[in-house]
Amino acid sequence: MTRKFRGAALVALGASAALALTACSGDDGGSNDGGATDSGPVTLHMWTNASTGPGTEYWAQFAKDLHAKYPNITLQIQNIQNENYDGKLQTAINSGSAPEIFYQRGGGKMGDMVDAGQVLDLSDLITDETTTAIGDGVLKSEQIDGKTYAMPYTVTPGGMWYSKDLFQQAGVSSTPTTIDELNTAVTQLKAKSITPIALGAKDAWPAAHWYYWFALRECSEDTLNSTAQSLKFDDPCWTKAGDDLDAFAKTQPFNKGFLSTSAQQGAGSSAGMLANHKAAQELMGAWEPGTVASLTPDQKPLPDLGFYGFPAVNGGQGDPKAIMGGVDGFSCSAKAPKQACADVLNFLVTKDTQEQFYKAFQAIPVNKEAQSVVSESYLKEAIAAYNEAPYVSLWLDTLYGANVGNALNTAVVNLLAGKGSVSDIISTVNSAAAKG
Repeated sequence: MTRKFRGAALVALGASAALALTACSGDDGGSNDGGATDSGPVTLHMWTNASTGPGTEYWAQFAKDLHAKYPNITLQIQNIQNENYDGKLQTAINSGSAPEIFYQRGGGKMGDMVDAGQVLDLSDLITDETTTAIGDGVLKSEQIDGKTYAMPYTVTPGGMWYSKDLFQQAGVSSTPTTIDELNTAVTQLKAKSITPIALGAKDAWPAAHWYYWFALRECSEDTLNSTAQSLKFDDPCWTKAGDDLDAFAKTQPFNKGFLSTSAQQGAGSSAGMLANHKAAQELMGAWEPGTVASLTPDQKPLPDLGFYGFPAVNGGQGDPKAIMGGVDGFSCSAKAPKQACADVLNFLVTKDTQEQFYKAFQAIPVNKEAQSVVSESYLKEAIAAYNEAPYVSLWLDTLYGANVGNALNTAVVNLLAGKGSVSDIISTVNSAAAKG
């Protein structure tokens, strides 16, 4: 069942989930006031992967607003650093001490939880108002065999986030559309003593994203789908993606010490380098603007931030407009009180709550009416790239589950560190898949 889902998840975010920047008709998406109030007071624990000031403040206010609407629900929020989140959650789930509500990455990781009976089926708990507010396409991204196991709350298309000022200083007059053009831009930036690309490889997954994107360009949609079901990385495109990354890395486009640089923690992180004009760009998902904003000197959005899609490769079988991203959500643990969890999750995607989420995180809300307040050009560009994509893939470490994903991330870092080869990436992920 899980592998069937992984294949479907690859394209679940296509045209049917297109995002609108204009207001649409409909209710505010709130659930009714019944449920938890009928069963008496309840305290729920909720884990998020927020770690920045505005983000943690948003969740604290969310708990207060929820309690004002549902006086019998008390929500205790625990914010966990993103890079520590998966391990901490898995430990809690395995020990039977999981929080009632927790941040959900989806894909094969969620499929494993469903297979183990660790999350609630939310299908009958999501209101019609919520479905109208966020749309069937986005909701389907959190489904397995037609059943919903998480409430989506933000869409995170990935791509290149860059400093317009640094590009201008280096004479880069237009954003790259091909890898050859990106190589030219890297050369121009180096000539002005500007670090071309920030990379926080200490956390592994940011480095692996480069391999993911080369694979998205080299592999056809059919290959990505079939691999998601078989977990066999035997198509030549997987090796070509590694060759692409190896060749690109040898041009030394990344910051010095990238192997020991973290992704999102502090001004010295890769996101901090972009925030402080110490690097010209970074490959990341649509959470990047909020992370960068939290790391600028005044903790405000970077005024010259821009976005462009990952460049095309010569001869690649993938569509050059295909995009990689995700729909982040929240799940309820299998032991959680159903109606109380339903009230929290339905409230999570109401228009007002989603507008506050956007303001705090500089991220794209799933509520279609809330999207009407998005004003930043870089987010509009990311939404446009998402809407124009013929298909959207989940992040590969999410799509293929924890075992394969962790092995893939580690193998890519080893390649960049000179401790492994392209063939090692393929053998490592195949071995991890065989072990289940």
